[in-house]
Amino acid sequence: MLRLDTTLCLAMAAVTACASPAPRSTVPIPTAADDAAREQTADQQVRQVLNRLAFGARPGDYERVRAMGVDRWIAQQLEPQRIDDHAVDTLLAHFPTLSMSPAELMRDYPRPAQLLRQRRDSLTRAGRRKGADSASASRALPFTSADSMAVRRTRRRRQRVLGELQTAKMVSAVASNRQLEDVMVDFWENHFNVFAGKGGPELYYLSSFERDAIRPHALGHFRDLLEAVAKSPAMLYYLDNWQSTVDSGRPRLSARSGGRAMRAGRLVPRFPLAASRNPSAQRAKASRTRGINENYARELMELHTLGVDGGYTQQDVINVARALTGWSIQAPRQGGGFIFRPQMHDAGVKVVLGDTLPAGRGIEDGEEVLDILAHHPSTAHFISMELVRRFVSDSPPPALVERAAETFTRTDGDIREVLRTIFYSPEFFSRQAYKAKVKSPFELVASALRAVGAEPDTTMRAAQMVARLGEPLYQHRDPNGYPETGDAWINTGSILNRINFGLALAAGRMPGVSLATWEQSAKLADAPHDQQVDAVIADILGGEASPDTRKVLESGVNPLLGTQGSGLGNCPGDKGMCATSRSRAPSPEPRVPSPESRAPSLPRLLGLALGAPEFQRR
Repeated sequence: MLRLDTTLCLAMAAVTACASPAPRSTVPIPTAADDAAREQTADQQVRQVLNRLAFGARPGDYERVRAMGVDRWIAQQLEPQRIDDHAVDTLLAHFPTLSMSPAELMRDYPRPAQLLRQRRDSLTRAGRRKGADSASASRALPFTSADSMAVRRTRRRRQRVLGELQTAKMVSAVASNRQLEDVMVDFWENHFNVFAGKGGPELYYLSSFERDAIRPHALGHFRDLLEAVAKSPAMLYYLDNWQSTVDSGRPRLSARSGGRAMRAGRLVPRFPLAASRNPSAQRAKASRTRGINENYARELMELHTLGVDGGYTQQDVINVARALTGWSIQAPRQGGGFIFRPQMHDAGVKVVLGDTLPAGRGIEDGEEVLDILAHHPSTAHFISMELVRRFVSDSPPPALVERAAETFTRTDGDIREVLRTIFYSPEFFSRQAYKAKVKSPFELVASALRAVGAEPDTTMRAAQMVARLGEPLYQHRDPNGYPETGDAWINTGSILNRINFGLALAAGRMPGVSLATWEQSAKLADAPHDQQVDAVIADILGGEASPDTRKVLESGVNPLLGTQGSGLGNCPGDKGMCATSRSRAPSPEPRVPSPESRAPSLPRLLGLALGAPEFQRR
């Protein structure tokens, strides 16, 4: 448990880069002409970078960025390794699963089925020792109440693997000084989506997927990121490439390779001696005779690199899948890592996007495919378009996409340099781009917690809020990831839920959050209502509120919530948020006087501001 002074240090460190040195940058200092091309006011530029390169502003951030200068702050965020984030690193160290290997996670947090299998095997052996045959011994196994309790305990314990990953993502988004790095990790995890609910060992590979594949390359070269993802067991298992093997009748490498396989760049025995006596190893060996699997090859081209209109054909998909045969996982159900298996590889000639891959090669085929895709013009355009869509507009300006793609090509896919092109562009600071993006549920919860100065929440409540708003973390089933455009997140039901979330947060129904954590609360506690409204608009909404929003804040009534209202009176207990204003009976607690009879309380005023349209946009 963290000491109080450590927690206070963390809260302070989360809003300042401390005394870190100024980053070295290759970005030219913007000229007067560059500044003149920016259509946003100086204050709007500050809000723009805090809402796009970060998960919103914490108390004091506007003043710090204004004093530092927008351009220098951008340059600093582009060099996260030079920003002190020790306090958050210390906090994340309290989540043991984040640093564990998949094999260690499987050992310490087993699946209930694994526990039952171990018990069954134990009792079967005991039955055989008493003279019963295996089938009779297995049929005679009782399932006791102790077994049932053990399964429930194991299931709850296993949930910690995903729970800590989700919680750590929220903690880092809320408290980290390296905001752009976290934004980019979120972007790439969505771009290279894997589904925690795939089953099998998938859950145990998620931590290493972020830790070893995504985060180290989030601002690096795209080719390095692409290979790290391609060799990640999380991706290999999710899209089934670990089972993809040469089709019957096609040339193999097994004879040429002498029955040996390559793992992590070194030769290892094709099958360990123990494997021949291990039934699970025999089943895994048999499963690798299924033939070629095109799942990963198709998503690699359509979603990860070229885009759906990238100019590839079905034959290209087949040949990429052939090139990636043998890219597998060593003992996946024991948490093994990447392995190249020559005996599974198609060693024939392949043609990918016009480039010929000679016969007789092994892992080089897949690596050359990654080279071809990473350096293809369609990839430069597609990745640039996705980045512009994330940071500028749901409808990416074509001229900016082309400039970003040119930077991508010129710098050999340097993600950091592509971002520089985007962040220092006139389009990024245009009127059309200002508050043009709708926050996803994850962005909304993180930004709300930052806005009120919340302490990092080490429980799962923040992640559960994100799930209730429609974006359960690491649980998007399809490989296309969660939507990057606002139309997918906004409808009548979601707006109600967002308003209710704001009211619940302001009422102190989330750990680490109370009205006292918001630095304006003490100043406004006894202020006249009109001054409270002005202060909330200035602090939470950046000084910008439509007449309709101001009317809602002045009256304390949001028409979308109906006559009952929502929030303080009708979301009791630890429910976290209400679904709609009419979905639950009134609380048995004493009724709060209606907003029409008195000015709304400060918590309700704050909650309505967090649910306002102006706060839903970034």
